[in-house]
Amino acid sequence: MLRITDARTGEPTDATPARRGLTRVEAHVPRPDTTGLRVLLVADVLVRALEISGTPVWTVLTGTEGREELRARATALGIRPFEDERESGSGLGEAQVLRVCASETDTETATGATGATGATGAVEDDDAVNGLRVEGAPVDAESGVADDDERASALRLALLACPRREPLRLDEAALTDAEDTLRRWRGAVATWATRPSGPIPDPVRQQLRAAWEDDLDVPAVLAVLRKVETSGTVPDGARFETYAYADRLLGLELTRDIGRETPS
Repeated sequence: MLRITDARTGEPTDATPARRGLTRVEAHVPRPDTTGLRVLLVADVLVRALEISGTPVWTVLTGTEGREELRARATALGIRPFEDERESGSGLGEAQVLRVCASETDTETATGATGATGATGAVEDDDAVNGLRVEGAPVDAESGVADDDERASALRLALLACPRREPLRLDEAALTDAEDTLRRWRGAVATWATRPSGPIPDPVRQQLRAAWEDDLDVPAVLAVLRKVETSGTVPDGARFETYAYADRLLGLELTRDIGRETPS
């Protein structure tokens, strides 16, 4: 079961107290900058992890300035649509609420203080809010490095590669490294897809699930993929299945070059 650190207490908590109960995931994004994108990406991956485990999820976006700009950037990044708060209406009897937001230091920078939510996207006083608070640390992006939609997949990987609660300095070198990794992995997956299929080895599947169920540790998921990539014991067909399975969480389109003459 997915356990997530509640930022209010610092304690790991079951993300869903009722395994099949409806869970509401709220993304609180104050503005459409790279930190806002990171918050929305954390919410997107959280939703994917819950859905893989069979949990029904209702997604809501709140408190965003420049909402249309954010939605356009999120679409380029492969983030699935979230309902606007004003369109979502009242609750649907959800068993749990997970509120994904920027860390308090970034919220304070944006709003001048922590407190009630409004157009800023800050989360209400902790004592007044039920559910769990899931935080993403701010991103300090080099000018222009996160603005090219043609490199959106690389930006997604660069954001996922850093633990979500650690501040991230995003520069050209980090984005180029992510591009190189994506190109290599997509090419490898396209090659492995031509080999005889094989099941994901049980230890590998367990390592992947243990990683993302431990506070949504995506960097650990990526580390498992790197080990599988160079393993001398995992057959190519099983490598393919492993990467395709992990991509249900990562959303990096790792299978997109299958059948293409020129890898992207």
